[in-house]
Amino acid sequence: MKINASIKYLLLVASCISLTACHSVIGNNKTEANEQVNMHSAYDDSTLNRKILPVLMPYNRVIDPAGKVISFGDVGDENHSMDVKLIPGTKLIAVEDRYGLTLIDTLTKAVVTRWTYKQDTRYRGLTSTYSGLKVLQDGNEKQIYWSAAAGKGKDSKSYVFRAVWDGTKITIKNTFNFKPEGESPLALPNDLAINKENGANYLYVVLNGNNQLVKINLLTNKTEWTKPTGVAPYGIVIAKNKAFVTNWAGPTAVDTLTRETAGVPYGKTYIDPKTGATALGSVTVMGLEKGELIKEIPVGLHPNAIISDSNESFIYVANGNSDMVSVISAAGLQNIGSIDVKLNPGKKSYIGDTPNALAISADGNTLYVANGLDNAVAVVKLGAKHATNGTGSSQVAGFIPTEAYPGGLAVDGNNLYVTNLEGEGSRIGSNEMGKNGGDDEPGGGKVNAYNSHHQRATVSIIPIPLTSTLKEYTKKVQSLNLSFRQQIAQLLPRKNVPARPMPERIGEPSVFQHVLYIIKENRTYDQVLGDMPEGNGEKSLCIYGDSITPNQHNIARNFLLLDNYYASGKCSAEGHQWTDAGMVTDYVEKSVRSWFRSYPHVQEDALVYDGNGFIWNNAADHGKTVRIYGEACAVHFDNKLSWSNIYNDYQAGKSFAFKNTSTISRVRPMLSQNFPGSDEHKINEQLRASAFIKELNDYEKKPGDQLPQLMIMSLAADHTVGIRPGFPKPESMVADNDLALGRIVEALSKSRFWKNTVIFVTEDDSQAGWDHVSAYRTTGFVISPYSRLQGKVSKNYNQTCMVRSIEQILGLPPMNIIDATALPMFECFTDKPSNYAYQSVKNKIPIDNVSPPLSKLKGAALHYATLSSLPEYDHVDGGNDDVMNRILWFAAKGSKTYPAKLAGKDDDDDK
Repeated sequence: MKINASIKYLLLVASCISLTACHSVIGNNKTEANEQVNMHSAYDDSTLNRKILPVLMPYNRVIDPAGKVISFGDVGDENHSMDVKLIPGTKLIAVEDRYGLTLIDTLTKAVVTRWTYKQDTRYRGLTSTYSGLKVLQDGNEKQIYWSAAAGKGKDSKSYVFRAVWDGTKITIKNTFNFKPEGESPLALPNDLAINKENGANYLYVVLNGNNQLVKINLLTNKTEWTKPTGVAPYGIVIAKNKAFVTNWAGPTAVDTLTRETAGVPYGKTYIDPKTGATALGSVTVMGLEKGELIKEIPVGLHPNAIISDSNESFIYVANGNSDMVSVISAAGLQNIGSIDVKLNPGKKSYIGDTPNALAISADGNTLYVANGLDNAVAVVKLGAKHATNGTGSSQVAGFIPTEAYPGGLAVDGNNLYVTNLEGEGSRIGSNEMGKNGGDDEPGGGKVNAYNSHHQRATVSIIPIPLTSTLKEYTKKVQSLNLSFRQQIAQLLPRKNVPARPMPERIGEPSVFQHVLYIIKENRTYDQVLGDMPEGNGEKSLCIYGDSITPNQHNIARNFLLLDNYYASGKCSAEGHQWTDAGMVTDYVEKSVRSWFRSYPHVQEDALVYDGNGFIWNNAADHGKTVRIYGEACAVHFDNKLSWSNIYNDYQAGKSFAFKNTSTISRVRPMLSQNFPGSDEHKINEQLRASAFIKELNDYEKKPGDQLPQLMIMSLAADHTVGIRPGFPKPESMVADNDLALGRIVEALSKSRFWKNTVIFVTEDDSQAGWDHVSAYRTTGFVISPYSRLQGKVSKNYNQTCMVRSIEQILGLPPMNIIDATALPMFECFTDKPSNYAYQSVKNKIPIDNVSPPLSKLKGAALHYATLSSLPEYDHVDGGNDDVMNRILWFAAKGSKTYPAKLAGKDDDDDK
């Protein structure tokens, strides 16, 4: 009897949970024939294409939440729920979502109504900010306040909305508008507080972009005062007639001579020179009448959410980059303690739980903390020092499983309400976008496909658990987070273990002494390798097949084909954090899809970085030599040069003058100034490949083995720039990227370093495309003398597995809880090396086939070339991804009807 795919998948995930729940870790002195068995979980043998709970996320986490989940949002959008508040006197909750406001009935557990920015032409293009929903009962009127923003500079819009719920509909009563000031191109209102003073209600608005707090009289709608805060203020609470404001990036940097500072667009903050991450977090305390500065209180890193107990005695601050909650005495204005909210605490614990939302019970004795990357809410029993009626010491009583990345909390006497920022991830396929199998499907067939910008918003309603239930929930959260692998990651290396390609324990010897880690841009598996019959591909979705990417096809056939490999995020701003750091911070998650302050695909925003930094400083901290080729840097050159100028000069053997810069001081000495940074469409990949090969040849001439042990490289031309005049057509840019990869692999495989070198290749994300298995599926390659499998590897691997594999090979400890639970890519290696040397395949199409000028075009070609020329596409990953998808489809398929159900809505008409 055949078991259908859904039932089989359920059995796999169920066995995964049961296996991990009872998984035991062998002792350090016990010998095991094959320790890879201990790392295995049943989910490793599945794909990510399930859409019914429980589901897998592409970073070693299973989602199986408690309570009832309510999903909403246009299936054609990438929806995210941000914040939640109870509406007094009703059974409703208000939810701030990325595209507006949603009301949900907590009894029927259904959406009552939804208001979106699309409903009013004045507000189209806005998206809601990080958090900051407030509800006010003003007489008989129920008012709801929240913030939204869009644009930069003179085109910027920053609003606080005041809406009214009359029992049947949401009406916008008025908005409060804010202009950018100082360095900021966007005022960016975020959290709000409403306080009654002398009989009048006042609205306090945190301006995250302007670094300000504003006080507004809600009766007159006039501003009372505007005062400076710290850097990137996030949250606010009013207590003891004072305003307490969290500063996401800490206090304003005034000592720029003796302390290192860096940018967090917009402004400067103190940073840790080892990692480039913010070094301080703070809470600014201000008077209410005049807004005077009373005190700045140090707290943890990335302080975000802030609340008080009901009698305003204690202030609680979630510190997203420190995995703990700070407790402040409201009367004494002192940080009186911290509460560790890690899922797996202790001296050997890893960072990354990421607390980012708070709620407190009515009696003030229980604090609820949303741990984003644990996909759980920590339940904290407050002790005598941290609560008016608390007893003993504060401690975590347990954890409640949620959907992916809980980011907003509210609580009443019976239920916990949770907004899940990532919900169940991007799982909406073409069969949910409308009638399937019509003419707009590739080949006219019934092809289900996924795109990373199709996602439902979700909210969980969870009954407050009894002690016994909370105990079971906690076990479940441990299992869903694969916590057993964290223990395995800490096992000590054994003595006299022979060198292997992939050591079984960190610190045991590897045959490899060098790792080249190549990060490419934005393609899905099906777009590139979907035409390979050897793998799980869909040929009708392939637009850059063997004729355009012969080297990637040849590498897959001669080494191994990964057809179940996933990006962990949905776009490059997330992607380069997953590839470089193995996790994302609260700042990145709160910014997803809106990217108000920065789009951090190039590492130039200190708020992006987690407390442990990146793979390069992990390697350097442990004595490894590091060289960075084009990643984490900006490139500067004569911008009057065109793509053809630079390419023709390269062909003629002329040098190209440029300079790479980095805002991270640790990166600068590691950075190759021979290899131009990748955030620039004008520079061809052959120039980059030649620069690396020249350096490789120089290392060959040096005595001994001086090749860096970790080399990180960015090759981004496969992103393409659409059909912008003066630039190569998309297929030519992809071919350029493919040839560069082939030449680099060939050069290394023919060098004297090859016998102890491994190459890992990944796309940073899969955002500009579609795939029939998963929105997250992308291309990945493992290339080495020990990787000549000449077959398919279908293990469920993702970007964090690649990061963990690099660490395992180089003997580096995991950087955080995510790579600590990642599965090393054991199946990509054999025990015996091959003497095979790779020969690159010449490009089959010209890489200098440049798109014609607008004057030569008409109709659809003119339309898409004009869109490709918009300034937002000047750099890698600028502009609207759904529009770019349409451009790429047109470039590959011409007049064939665009598969809107696969790749997104036609947003280009709004441009």
